[in-house]
Amino acid sequence: MTSSSRSLGDLFAQFRREAFRLETLDDYGRSGNTEAYRTFLAGDPQPADYNAEWVAEVRSHTGQGKRVYRAHIVSRPLTTYLRYELGWGYRKNMSGGEEFFILDITDRPNPLAGAPDFWLFDSETAAVMRYDERGTFLGADVLSADASADYVRYRDEALAQAQPFGDWWAEHGE
Repeated sequence: MTSSSRSLGDLFAQFRREAFRLETLDDYGRSGNTEAYRTFLAGDPQPADYNAEWVAEVRSHTGQGKRVYRAHIVSRPLTTYLRYELGWGYRKNMSGGEEFFILDITDRPNPLAGAPDFWLFDSETAAVMRYDERGTFLGADVLSADASADYVRYRDEALAQAQPFGDWWAEHGE
């Protein structure tokens, strides 16, 4: 059931304890900072102000003792987009206090097959992220509180099987 009273932006402004994201796609290259992705593809260095707005937002939350963290389901070899997202995005976002975990399914079945991309706020409200087949962000559906239990289970399962990004990157990063 969808709740139309709040937007994803409202949820970020109002969460009290934690915001968790499950990422399931191999390519978000047509969403978010497409100019930075083109810079990466051209082999140019990361701009000093890359992701500055997001890092500032994350820092505003983590500075208040709130947790912002995510798990990404990946398989190797990484897509070009994932090399960009993990190498540039995750490493930069960590400077604001965001935490990352990798659920590597290279040599095993995906324990969360069929789970959607989503944000989960305070284990109470889920926002399912919608993308088209090319990875273009189409919007977020904020679900009613009674739907949150499924997303809490997805989060818990992802974190139980994932490893911290720094450990994973030290072994598999490029």
